[in-house]
Amino acid sequence: MQLIDWLIVLAYLGFTLVLGIYLSRKASGSLVDFFVSGRSLPWWLAGTSMAATTFSIDTPLYIAGVVGARGIVGNWEWWSFGVAHVVMIYVFARLWRRSEIVTDAELTELRYGGPTAAVLRGVKAFLFAVPINCIGIGYAMLAMVKVVDALELWQSLGINPGDGLKLWSVVGISLLVLIYAGFSGLWGVVATDFFQFFLALIGAVIVAIAAVSQVGGMGALVDQVQQVSEQDMLSFIPVTVGSSGIQWREAAGITVNTFFAYIFLQWWAFRRSDGGGEFIQRLAAAKTEAEAEQSAWFFNILHYVIRTWPWIVVALVALVVYPDLDDRELGYPLLMLDFLPPVVLGIVVASLVAAFMSTVSTLINWGASYLTNDLYGRFIRPEAGEAELVTAGRVASVLVTLLGALAAFFATRVTEVFRRVIAIGTGPGLVLILRWYWWRINAAAELASMVGGFLIGLFTSVVPLLTIDEFGLRLSVTAGITTVIWVITMLTTDPESDETLDRFYAKVRPGGPGWYRQRIRTELPPIQDLGLAIQRVLAALLLLFGAMFAVGGFLLLQSLTGWLSLVIAVLGGVWLRKLSKRDRPIPTPRPGRGDPEEGSEY
Repeated sequence: MQLIDWLIVLAYLGFTLVLGIYLSRKASGSLVDFFVSGRSLPWWLAGTSMAATTFSIDTPLYIAGVVGARGIVGNWEWWSFGVAHVVMIYVFARLWRRSEIVTDAELTELRYGGPTAAVLRGVKAFLFAVPINCIGIGYAMLAMVKVVDALELWQSLGINPGDGLKLWSVVGISLLVLIYAGFSGLWGVVATDFFQFFLALIGAVIVAIAAVSQVGGMGALVDQVQQVSEQDMLSFIPVTVGSSGIQWREAAGITVNTFFAYIFLQWWAFRRSDGGGEFIQRLAAAKTEAEAEQSAWFFNILHYVIRTWPWIVVALVALVVYPDLDDRELGYPLLMLDFLPPVVLGIVVASLVAAFMSTVSTLINWGASYLTNDLYGRFIRPEAGEAELVTAGRVASVLVTLLGALAAFFATRVTEVFRRVIAIGTGPGLVLILRWYWWRINAAAELASMVGGFLIGLFTSVVPLLTIDEFGLRLSVTAGITTVIWVITMLTTDPESDETLDRFYAKVRPGGPGWYRQRIRTELPPIQDLGLAIQRVLAALLLLFGAMFAVGGFLLLQSLTGWLSLVIAVLGGVWLRKLSKRDRPIPTPRPGRGDPEEGSEY
């Protein structure tokens, strides 16, 4: 790092701080203004913010570690969530916006009633705001420390720091994030996210281009990757189809159980099966239901199709250039240090700082929303006015930041922490899906699934005698035991009252047969066509994954994979377009009216 590189980084930090403080006036009016931007976010800003949130400084390090250990196929650990994210587009995005909540924990007292619903809301708010959220902040800080260490940023200033000083320097950047996130709320977070995402994406592309050129181009990279490892590092799926039928590639780096757990279990069993906390916050903040849906699509394109491959390409180059590297996660920053000239290095370092800040700012605001809306405003000071709640939100932002910094001192490897986050969040996903479409799901069942999944995932991940090393088996055990727990709990407890169920249905009006009694009592038709939504999900999955693998196939000179994937993407797109022509808004009756009558006015 030369002086010019440091000036670029400092200029970026100053710009971000000024922008966040400038937007603080938009967040001072009310709790809704502070945490969901007054429900006025345009789709492109909400979608970009979702993508920026999932692009932290830990992400390229995580992918470098995954590809270095398991090959490209190891990315199914996060690619599998693409199924849930497509479901989010057509099944849940409009429902979340229609519910008009501030946090997903708040939905529990709209969907359920009584003391159990209140306990569930408090438990969810605490789990998401403190252990789960702070682990996220902690491993983002861990990744930042690794980058600081690998790039020898302190040494470029003539300082030889210990590990403690490195971490405290990262905490200092987090405090800078806290200033604009605490002042400006979600508006400041999403506005800075927009610039941070594209700066981070440009940085990733620059590193990929520079790295590939250093090994002689893409053709040379593909040949060298095959030589440095006995595994098939370039396969997108761990199977081959030949004259002897379908065969499993044992050298692909993951077991059969783990791969099938990714594809058929992880996406629906995880606690984000119906959207995910930070995403729900953006969906709830969108201007309209249609823009909530559009923002979810935009996120998927940015997250899976566009930015997947720069990360993977850099990880493959690191595998070739540093074949004996013990910590594969360090391959990404080492390539930056070795191959980028001054000015370019400053831009890329600024891009990684931007990625770090976008994630941390979101986690600060998101965690504070639970502490303020679902704990302080609901249980401690339910009579608090809007000004007091905004102040409480800013205080909660400070608390979340400090707890996240504390978690960073206990983290070790990014990939290890990522798997633990998945493990402790597996189990309640099916309940979260069914609560939108089946009246019989009650608060006790969701509470049992939430607590049971967290404890089982934790015990099977960190308790020596109970630890399950094979990740796929660990997920299966966690999901299976959790399902037994919540089903038994549901069957042995009373359903929610008709009044509570009617209120929820009238507010959200989901499709499907699970609300037949509520449709009869409220005389309100469902707004959602669930059958059409499911068909759209299937078509969109073909489009999304086809497009993603087409880009990867052509980029990595796997032309057959590229063309087959492109055909699949086109077929999915044509199918999706035909389905869109069947979609039409369902009119809402006037107060006191029953089902819409043909030719009537609304």
